Amino acid sequence: MRNWYVVVLLLLSFVITSCSSTKNVSNSAKKSVNKPISKVDRVVANALKYKGVKYRFGGTTAKGMDCSGIVYVSYLDENVQLPRISRDMAKRGRKIALKNARKGDLLFFKTSKKGRGINHVGLIVAVSNGKIKFIHATTSRGVIVSDLSQKYWKNAYVKTNRIL
Repeated sequence: MRNWYVVVLLLLSFVITSCSSTKNVSNSAKKSVNKPISKVDRVVANALKYKGVKYRFGGTTAKGMDCSGIVYVSYLDENVQLPRISRDMAKRGRKIALKNARKGDLLFFKTSKKGRGINHVGLIVAVSNGKIKFIHATTSRGVIVSDLSQKYWKNAYVKTNRIL
């Protein structure tokens, strides 16, 4: 019985000492694990979870979203309260030049010819080499990521606001 006990202890000590997986983790992997994620990154990640959701006027859930709904819930999930309607959102934050736009900023558009002013909003998810990609909800395609350089969005663009 005593020999069995010694064998078990030896096996356990071997297993415990040989299990050092942290030695194999590269420095770059350690840095990415420890790197804090900014509030802006979390807002964008919140929005991207809804990509592909169908359009629903007034929608704020995975069952359906409208353009201001996706922005509203993405910021609200990070405890940032915004108005629910795009034209009211356009009064929040500070206006910035498009050339200074960055991830997390809001793009405002006038897509109607009926003179109601701002009626659409998108959240910038990436800026790279001067190209701005934003997430928003369209009546025809639901929640999608678009490029501001597309003629339709370029012509409808009104302004950019920074919330965070």
